[in-house]
Amino acid sequence: MENSHISALSAKHAGLDARIKAESSRPMPDAILVASLKKQKLRLKEEMAAQH
Repeated sequence: MENSHISALSAKHAGLDARIKAESSRPMPDAILVASLKKQKLRLKEEMAAQH
């Protein structure tokens, strides 16, 4: 159960990373969106660290 939860968090983390890269590569990236995605990514990383 716990391992699958960490796997799900890791998948979400990777998805957010991909969205950040995609948004950042646009000609006029939305800085507010990028900042929001980075905060979400950090929260997931902290939650994964707490699970270990």
